[in-house]
Amino acid sequence: MTLGLAESLKTQTRPLHTELERSAMMRSLLRGEMRQAPYCALLRNLHVVYAALEPALEQHAAHRAVAPLFFPALFRSQALAHDLAELHGRDWAQQITVQPAAHHYAAHVHALAVDRPHLLVAHAYVRYLGDLSGGQMLRRIVAGSLALPEGRGTRFYDFGSPADVAALVAAFRAGLGRVAQEAAEVSAIVAEATLAFRLHQHLFGELDDASRGADVAALSPTSTTTSATSAAER
Repeated sequence: MTLGLAESLKTQTRPLHTELERSAMMRSLLRGEMRQAPYCALLRNLHVVYAALEPALEQHAAHRAVAPLFFPALFRSQALAHDLAELHGRDWAQQITVQPAAHHYAAHVHALAVDRPHLLVAHAYVRYLGDLSGGQMLRRIVAGSLALPEGRGTRFYDFGSPADVAALVAAFRAGLGRVAQEAAEVSAIVAEATLAFRLHQHLFGELDDASRGADVAALSPTSTTTSATSAAER
């Protein structure tokens, strides 16, 4: 028996989800070890993805595949911008580096919006269902690791009350059941979700490399010598 879209997505992307959780970036985040600068870099790059995805979903809100999963209450662009302004400052968009993988992801989403809008469903699935299912835990972890005051800098994870979150999850899963279930289209959407996980892996890898590079630069002999020279001059 051919699996429906929801079950196919769940079963075929589960290994990739586990693999992504084991990435250095996600391990650091989940363990409460991520510092504020790399966390802001993560949010900045995710903002690029959402800023591409959400207008594309709006553009195709009436499309037969997109309509069942069009929930503006899930949109995260504004929440990310709010958190970045609180955690980094008003110039976050100019000051935080956008990684090539984020630009590539956004370009891919723009291309889908032009000629394959039904595949946007895969990216909505990967992002929003993940935000809903893991967001509440991450909200507590981030607030604790960054010592944030209650409700500050964690709007990204705020979907309302637990009842609101449960209702959104149920509505999204029901929407998956209303997306066209032709075998070829299910296969294409699942393949696109697999690609979405790979795109995230590339992005998280680049962010981790950038973070470690910044740490190495801060501890380099040149930096140490410069600091010692400055101290001697004082």
